[in-house]
Amino acid sequence: MKCCICGAVKNVAQFLDKIFENMEKIGTLFDEYVIILCYDNSSDDTLQKIKNYQLAHPNKLFLYVNKIEISRFRTRRLAYARNCCLELIKSQFSNYEFFIMMDCDDVCSNDVNLNVLNRNLRRNDWDALSFNKSYYYDIWALSIRPYIFSFLHFNNFEKINTNMNKYITQALNKLPPNRLLKCMSAFNGFAIYRTQKFINCKYDGRPRPELIPIPFLIQNIKVNKSPIVYTTTGIGSQYEVNGKYEDCEHRVFHLEAIKKNNARIRISPEIVF
Repeated sequence: MKCCICGAVKNVAQFLDKIFENMEKIGTLFDEYVIILCYDNSSDDTLQKIKNYQLAHPNKLFLYVNKIEISRFRTRRLAYARNCCLELIKSQFSNYEFFIMMDCDDVCSNDVNLNVLNRNLRRNDWDALSFNKSYYYDIWALSIRPYIFSFLHFNNFEKINTNMNKYITQALNKLPPNRLLKCMSAFNGFAIYRTQKFINCKYDGRPRPELIPIPFLIQNIKVNKSPIVYTTTGIGSQYEVNGKYEDCEHRVFHLEAIKKNNARIRISPEIVF
């Protein structure tokens, strides 16, 4: 088995030693692996740390350094970075069966549980697999019926965020043994993908409700008791949305894979980080 381990990096110097350590450990589960990073302009020594690692591990780390201003919207910048990683996979590593997308900050800086990852890696009932954490924080990337569209694009989004947190926690806790949870999008900081199911898809930081079946949207509107709206208010800077311009970049990536390739998006109740 072969795998590309990918990440978008910006101002993460303090976490990189542990991130690289975890990437190397994950790499031991495969016959071959490479690390692919897309770097954006940082105010710390992120780039130097990456270059130092690259010098110590030639032919193992592939680095794209972004030199252009992409967007003032965070999800647009992240989508661009993740797509850069995908383009390198397409051009040089399309024969690698898997790729991993992981956050390169504190989210993935705990000790990695290789046993959980190895056990799930050998299952054949998923095409994209993300994992639980002690607290499921990534409601921003989550699409699971009846909560299919971004929680930020409804009225009372703070209450909806709370409801979704309760929903996903209960759903994962109630899973029968050895079962995975079906969804339409999930990330939670770390996910592994079967390359051929996603190689023709792209990340996109814009809302794309046209990718969601209309009955699912209607169900979401009913359960949230709100029409779909675009708000200029978010939860902290990383969730800031402006008009119709921003949504979590993972949602479109997963929805496209479902539509184009019938991809199976799943969440494991087990914890990797």
